[in-house]
Amino acid sequence: MNIPAAERRTVITGLGIIAPNGMGTDAFWKATREGVSVLDRITREGCDGYPLRVAGEVRAFDPGVMVEERFLVQTDRFSHFAMAAADLALQNAQLRTEEMPAHRVGVVTAAGSGGGEFGQRELQRLWGKGPSYVGPYQSIAWFYAASTGQISIRGGFKGPCGVVASDEAGGLDAFAHAARSIRNGADAVVVGATEAPLAPYSMVCQLGYPELSRSEDPERAYLPFTAEACGFVPAEGGAMLVVEEEAAARARGAPVRAVVLGHGATFTRSSRWDRSREGLARAIGAALERSGCAPNEIDVVFADALGTVEADRAEALALADVLGPRAARVPVTAPKAGFGRAYGGAAALDVAAAVLALEHGTVPPTPRVTDVCHDLDLVTCRPRGVELRTALVLSRGLMGSNAALVLRRPEGEI
Repeated sequence: MNIPAAERRTVITGLGIIAPNGMGTDAFWKATREGVSVLDRITREGCDGYPLRVAGEVRAFDPGVMVEERFLVQTDRFSHFAMAAADLALQNAQLRTEEMPAHRVGVVTAAGSGGGEFGQRELQRLWGKGPSYVGPYQSIAWFYAASTGQISIRGGFKGPCGVVASDEAGGLDAFAHAARSIRNGADAVVVGATEAPLAPYSMVCQLGYPELSRSEDPERAYLPFTAEACGFVPAEGGAMLVVEEEAAARARGAPVRAVVLGHGATFTRSSRWDRSREGLARAIGAALERSGCAPNEIDVVFADALGTVEADRAEALALADVLGPRAARVPVTAPKAGFGRAYGGAAALDVAAAVLALEHGTVPPTPRVTDVCHDLDLVTCRPRGVELRTALVLSRGLMGSNAALVLRRPEGEI
């Protein structure tokens, strides 16, 4: 459609979710809405004996059922998640891409760690047996862009493609890239992030993060916004979504689930969480400005919830800086406390949860958290029914990135 760039709005039409607490939209939302916690001791092969003991695992995932064998042998688990989630998102959007010009459909993913499991396996073969035992796909399977490449190849998508090689906030930055592609002429973009950080090599790399929870008790390992907060629990999985140009989506009768209004991003020095207050506040302010949205229009916040007292305090103060006194009355939630923080995939899962919250008029709770020690209206214990029109999703990376994304329920939807 020949619509001026300024008038090309980006809307979300499909959700594809592979998460520790459920695969598929219905299973994920049911567990998230009820505040089910699935954090448990790590069972992945070779992962015992490390200081990291608790995580959110995607236990029921069978890649052979959802991904063709020819793609499985050349890709890592993080790409298996991405390809399966992309299929679910396209089905959910009822998007028949085979009927669309290939150059009008793009793919954008975010990746924080790449294919650690595949890379470790091939390196073990190299050092244990020799170079002739290393497969040809070692050169691509570990790569951050592998998921974008494989999704586009499988789907035959030849539109604008890219990857945000970043930390957690990259999961939100990917939506800004997708929205830019829509403004510049793409009709649809498959966008999101998935991660698979639960392999021995990947786990050793994470042990340098002081924010990583070392607790061995799944019930106490990840308690954001409490005095007992001792860090975050990692997770695998994530979400892929379909975003489209609104007029094109409505012309084909697509279910418009949410409007992507605006995004903001900043960078502050890593390992100084007190400084993240200003950086996150600036990111929120930029997202609101680009959305044409006033602070008093925010109805719910999906928090970054890093899970250390200092970082959580900085996030609460950043919200107060932008939202003012009303910050203490806006419902805030962190569903990831129940299934873990999947690095870049965490932001994509929060976007999916925010879309579902807007649709259902329900703020899901922050699992296992009861005594909040910050000046926030953190939703705990049970879901809260409330009229929701606009959601704010936040993310910060361990390397210093900050991002905010504003979503809105489509006009006329209830």
